[in-house]
Amino acid sequence: MSSMEVVLGFLEEAEPWRLRSSQFPSKVGGKPAWLSQRGLPSGSELECEVCRLPMVFLLQVYAPISGQDKSFHRTLFLFCCKTPECYSRNDSHCIKVFRSQLPRKNEFYPHEPPPEDEQENGPEENHDVLTISGVKLCWVCGCPGNKACSRCHGVTYCGKHHQTLHWKHSHKKMCSRPEASTDTTTPLLFPESELVTEPEEDNKEEQKDAEVEKGEKGSGFTSLAEALPEADLEEMAMHESEDNKTFQRFKKKISSEPHQVIRYSRGGCPLWVSSKHVPSDQDIPPCTCGAKRIFEFQVMPQLLNSLSVDSTGASIDWGTLVVYTCTGSCNHDDQYYPEFIWKQDFSSDQNTQIKNP
Repeated sequence: MSSMEVVLGFLEEAEPWRLRSSQFPSKVGGKPAWLSQRGLPSGSELECEVCRLPMVFLLQVYAPISGQDKSFHRTLFLFCCKTPECYSRNDSHCIKVFRSQLPRKNEFYPHEPPPEDEQENGPEENHDVLTISGVKLCWVCGCPGNKACSRCHGVTYCGKHHQTLHWKHSHKKMCSRPEASTDTTTPLLFPESELVTEPEEDNKEEQKDAEVEKGEKGSGFTSLAEALPEADLEEMAMHESEDNKTFQRFKKKISSEPHQVIRYSRGGCPLWVSSKHVPSDQDIPPCTCGAKRIFEFQVMPQLLNSLSVDSTGASIDWGTLVVYTCTGSCNHDDQYYPEFIWKQDFSSDQNTQIKNP
């Protein structure tokens, strides 16, 4: 993905082997396909800041930076809480993003990229442990977990919460059986899909509107502001608020590709759903290296349709999730480094219009 160009992401079913770490996937749901096997986020880093329960993997975007060897391989990982009550309006404390990157020469992957349309002949990916680093993974969420079942010692967890969840779901019946560690079904994860990308094409409807507006301004056309009485204009202005204008621009922009779930444009500009709660430069903290953070990609509300989170009353929700990352994509001793995410919401009426295109 190149800077400034807008690239759209769409969900697509994929063979499981295409979503392995060795394929450098972009994907939604399932367990994370970790890039580096070292320096993974700790249990406390992956806790929701509201309820303090473990968050769940939402998606990852493979986004290497061309011409920069330190980020020859580079992936951004998003995690979110599954407790609906944690989702306060325009508050992102229940969502986190981490960046991992590797140079081309590293201890985990071959120098040459994997074939795109040919299944690997090697062994299947181990969901219990990262083979090179030896980091054990939680059976439930796929995040680091050293807490083993005290009876069978066949599965490990990131903490008590996920151990209890697994016990109630299936492990109580499977514990101590030989096949206990091969049971991979988990009720906590989001449905898994590949994220496939394509460049955004020019919106012909937008171009047409711009040409009409330009023609009206240069042709002696009497504008609406000139033709209507002042009282009528004031009434129209009340209805046509700045917030509504922003929302209409958002709808028009995505109208040609209504099923897009991410928009990627490193160094570009987000597509806001509202004129309210838009961050200023001061709202976006710089990286700890001192560099400014810039927009990289955003998660669209259409993704919620595929996550099976709809419910009556409280529900996981957002207007858009906007990710900002370090301009220099600095290294942090091979650690998964937290970046900045901004959550913007819209009204319930707008939400209904967007999520059901």
